[in-house]
Amino acid sequence: MRDDRLKATQAERLRELNSTRPVKVIAVTGGKGGVGKTTVSSNLAVSIAAAGRDVMLVDADLGLANVDVLLGLHTRFHLGHVVAGQCTLEDAIVTGPHGLQIVPAASGVQHMASLSAAEHAGIIRAFSDLYHRVEVLVVDTAAGLSDSVLTFSRAAHHVLIVVCDEPASITDAYALIKVLSREHAVQRFQILANQTRRSGEGPALYDKISRVCDRFLNVTLEFAGSVPYDDYLRRAVQRQTAVVEAYPASISSVALKNLATKADKWSAPQGARGHLEFFVERMVGARIGPTTVLQ
Repeated sequence: MRDDRLKATQAERLRELNSTRPVKVIAVTGGKGGVGKTTVSSNLAVSIAAAGRDVMLVDADLGLANVDVLLGLHTRFHLGHVVAGQCTLEDAIVTGPHGLQIVPAASGVQHMASLSAAEHAGIIRAFSDLYHRVEVLVVDTAAGLSDSVLTFSRAAHHVLIVVCDEPASITDAYALIKVLSREHAVQRFQILANQTRRSGEGPALYDKISRVCDRFLNVTLEFAGSVPYDDYLRRAVQRQTAVVEAYPASISSVALKNLATKADKWSAPQGARGHLEFFVERMVGARIGPTTVLQ
């Protein structure tokens, strides 16, 4: 009996410790679809987890989710079930490579692609009820300028913009930065050049975006690096596994692991910023109390 009480006390202390640790949240977005956000998000999360961090990956492309497909996972529940009250957020979590915790979303569910602002806020607040040990949360957003993209990006501490060297991708990336900065007070962005095909293309692409932003916006941009076009990445997608696991020596894998090393050094939150954020209670050192997804 005494041992049971001791174990219960130790478990409660562990939950309290986990609930007061700030979580670094990285939103991976890009404006245009097809730039490789999900591939970057998945490999970034797997790489940080492989380095020994406690990482959670959230598929926030709520209506067209594919993180679970990309990583070859079989899931029973997803965020659609959470929103519908059919399970808890805890129930939806599945485990991936290196202990990576993954929250899958629904695919082909129209309602999930058009949730209200209150429902998006409810999903974010639901994370405050998790006692999981989490150091880094990677959020794979949808494409475009939907409410979900803007809400999840604003609720993160670091916004990683994935962009390719093509006019539509550059234009959409700039539009996303413009809306997030002018309407949602996001002032700092990391720029990742993806699918580059020649040396120097990544920095040149960053310079294009930086020059326009310097002229018209009050933002700070940082170059997060380049991920070269690589047939091994395509093969990894076909195998439904992360390229950093399937082909660790490939050029894309090396670049993505370098990105993870950089991201691991990005600052953790120093305190709540006064608006909706993931794991906000851990930043103020106390839990406000249980929340529900839908009010």
